[in-house]
Amino acid sequence: MNDQDILTRIQALVEEEHTLREAPGDGQVPDKARLKQVEESLDQCWDLLRQRRAKSESGEDPNDAEARPVSEVEGYKQ
Repeated sequence: MNDQDILTRIQALVEEEHTLREAPGDGQVPDKARLKQVEESLDQCWDLLRQRRAKSESGEDPNDAEARPVSEVEGYKQ
């Protein structure tokens, strides 16, 4: 997976997140479980993209970057 593939995946996840968050107007609640999965996947994708860019900037092979588990990515301080 290259940077463009990751960015394409991020865009698809962002679109799904927006769709899930949009209120349908009939009082329905968004699918909270799916929304949580999308948010976690987004965090993983952004983390992987940052790893790849850091490796590339430091002269390392960006393909050596690996997606980290949700438990690790979700534990980062922002």
